[in-house]
Amino acid sequence: MLMPQVHQSLYPSKTSLILPKPRIYSHSHASSLVPSRSSFTKTKRNGRVGYKTSNNVKAIATEFPVQLTKLKANVTVKRNDGSKRKRSDRTSGTLRLELVFADLDPREERSLTGIIIYERASQAGQADDDVLYEAEVEVPRDYGEVGAVFVTNEQSEEMFIKEIVLDGSPHHGRVLLTCQAWVGFQQKRLFFTNKSTYLPDKTPSGLRRLRQDELVNLRGNCQGERKKGDRIYDYDVYNDLGDPDSPSDLRPVLGGKKLPYPRRCRTGRPRSKEEPSMETRSKYIYVPQDEEFSITKQKSFHERKGLEIVHSLLPALQTGSDAEAKFPYFTAIDVLFNEGINLPSAQPERTGSWMQKALEVVRKAKDGLRFETPQVMKRDRFCWFSDEEFARQTLAGVNPSSIQLVTEWPLRSKLDPEIYGAPKSAITDEMIEEEIKGFMTVDEAVKQKKLFILDYHDLLLPFVRQVRELGSATLYGSRTLFFLTPQGTLRPLAIELTRPQMDGNPQWKKVFRPTWKSTDVWLWRLAKANVLAHDSCYHQLITHWLRTHCATEPYVIAANRQLSAMHPIYRLLHPHFRYTMEINAEARNSLINAGGTIESTFSTGKYSMELSSVIYDKQWRFDHQGLPRDLISRGMAIEDPSSPHGLKLAVEDYPYANDGLELWAIIKKWVSDYVNHYYPEASLIESDSELLAWWEEVRTVGHGDKKDEPWWPELKTPQDLIEIITTIVWVASGHHAAVNFGQYAYAGYFPNRPTITRLKMPNEDPKDEDWKLFLEKPVEILLETFPSQLQAATVMVALSVLSEHSPDEEYLGEKIQPVWAEDPVIRSYFEIFHGSLVKLEGIIDGKNADENFVNRHGAGVMPYELLKPFSKPGITGQGVPYSISI
Repeated sequence: MLMPQVHQSLYPSKTSLILPKPRIYSHSHASSLVPSRSSFTKTKRNGRVGYKTSNNVKAIATEFPVQLTKLKANVTVKRNDGSKRKRSDRTSGTLRLELVFADLDPREERSLTGIIIYERASQAGQADDDVLYEAEVEVPRDYGEVGAVFVTNEQSEEMFIKEIVLDGSPHHGRVLLTCQAWVGFQQKRLFFTNKSTYLPDKTPSGLRRLRQDELVNLRGNCQGERKKGDRIYDYDVYNDLGDPDSPSDLRPVLGGKKLPYPRRCRTGRPRSKEEPSMETRSKYIYVPQDEEFSITKQKSFHERKGLEIVHSLLPALQTGSDAEAKFPYFTAIDVLFNEGINLPSAQPERTGSWMQKALEVVRKAKDGLRFETPQVMKRDRFCWFSDEEFARQTLAGVNPSSIQLVTEWPLRSKLDPEIYGAPKSAITDEMIEEEIKGFMTVDEAVKQKKLFILDYHDLLLPFVRQVRELGSATLYGSRTLFFLTPQGTLRPLAIELTRPQMDGNPQWKKVFRPTWKSTDVWLWRLAKANVLAHDSCYHQLITHWLRTHCATEPYVIAANRQLSAMHPIYRLLHPHFRYTMEINAEARNSLINAGGTIESTFSTGKYSMELSSVIYDKQWRFDHQGLPRDLISRGMAIEDPSSPHGLKLAVEDYPYANDGLELWAIIKKWVSDYVNHYYPEASLIESDSELLAWWEEVRTVGHGDKKDEPWWPELKTPQDLIEIITTIVWVASGHHAAVNFGQYAYAGYFPNRPTITRLKMPNEDPKDEDWKLFLEKPVEILLETFPSQLQAATVMVALSVLSEHSPDEEYLGEKIQPVWAEDPVIRSYFEIFHGSLVKLEGIIDGKNADENFVNRHGAGVMPYELLKPFSKPGITGQGVPYSISI
């Protein structure tokens, strides 16, 4: 390396120099594959400045005048609270900064990179939770603008660098680099300036090579195991959900012809010797360094998760570790919220030392053993009994995107009758017409778009046999019909539960309806519990996990592999990808893995992820992920230019759709303004090699199991790009917020949304003693059907963690991204975007206060706030973050 020999003040008024061509080298650290460039430095030599090269050959000196200017570099580093791994103190405690100028040196024809000057920054002070580093660099005035900075961490630990500010440029003023990234010990990182937003062919000459090399390094070579601190983005199938060393925990590989699935980030962990198709498991799951949680997010997430894990184990401690113990009565459920749990004086012998320590911490915490009362319980603790609330939540609850219009009658299964039994539904015209009491015939109701359905029949029926063989839960195929009343509300008409022919028994199917007869009332309540468990499974596995978390990860990987950090579309999408890969890794570690939260507390058990693969194969289409096309595909809207947003809703008072379409329009306007600014004509799309490569990789690799589907959008025009980006942004922000942040509010009180049913219906092939028990103690049967104490507490814990906003949450359009603020045109577009979101908050509040919107207003009715853009930290039931951050 070219090393500085004297302080910059030793420059004479006239300087003689020839600039050496920067040399390329690679850092030896595995995670630092970004190529660096040699730096030149000052040496005092008889009134001249000479340069010492790495091979000690002196540069030839030629006299010419050089005018110098001072740049002051300020680096802001987030104080490390010890949550990241530390190393021994072996460094000087400085940061090495290498300033890369945007233009090539005109005196070096063969140069590939802009001129580089380096200096070390030393600690200069502290402010709140930040540590400040400063350096002064003298540079010739004619070097132009700094386009990038290399940072080498010479500290004794990993550092979270927030930003770099360069002040003093006579021509370009203040230069900002928003980093927001971890830099490992002795790691070298490249950051482009916020002003450096360029399409590939518009990149300044001094940055082109860096742009290309950075992408090459981020792609890696598909070899070896990824280590903490690496910055490699690559793909793999979901072959790490099971434990290959435990036969009971083996799970099929998701991804490929047999079980199609999106791809995840490759970790490179060793394959199992017993099951070569599967990856061995470990506590640490690699995610690229830039996808890791910030210190604030990390602390908040793990503190909450640790405390709630203790909560989930308390029922087991109270019941002597009986995992199957039911709640003895409904008031015992209320105790979780009202009084908390009294710890036993002596813990079971199996309680580990970590648990003992955790319990001691919780004992000292005020209200530490009490769950927060869910909002639905605060509003009306008996709402879960109500048929009206059961129906309302299909439009305004936590899973509002499953309800469909009935378009064909009679209802029929498309499954093989030889395997699953008679395809025709047991719901008859007479049953429906008895329920709607002379309003109209069934045919008229279908034609007038008055019948709606939750249809989990064909999706769940193929899994009934396997789930029941597990012995811990029951399962049915189900259909639930609703009627749209003149008041604009849905009324449940009938539930059909089906068991396929199995174990030598014929197909069993029954229809349950609202009634006044005591026995049928309780059968109806049990049927609703089953449907709600089915809806909970579909919501968590498909509406939430598959359509947001899982489907988005390939977009993140492809963007980092194919779009430079300088690319305007990368800079538009980047905030929408924040923390997604880290939270997905956490899910693979404890939520969707073998024996994890989903398998142990949801009806589909060990077949949960296999079910999500089947549904991905049957239902997932990129062109239906945007809200308008989703509504149309479910029959919940039709195109109508005269209606707001060009759609006429089948249910006018549909809170999720009403607020969602407002938000969709705001997002699309912002995306349109942004895209049209950088792509005023189609030729710029067609010539953008990075953009085309990104979209090609999303389709053919990230979602490669569906690469041949005809519905993939083309990318040829700015309008094509606007639709694609708006869809991705909607999924990461609006859709995820609508199906995630209301989970604890609606399902924290589990009778409102049980995740599992453990007993079959009392009238399914009943034994005399079982039927007698049902008639004598229907409440006990319902409690036995509901999740066990341990299952319920585990779910409450998970939903509490998932529903909480972190203190460092970034909400859609609340604050401008610094890279957007550099361009005054983009800044003006953002101000419109922000103003529209503020206005949306008022619109939503107005609807919630309007008695005409009966599906979001009324006595005991929860207002619909899930798409209100902004929120404070905690469990609030509102707020739309940029990204899938939890």
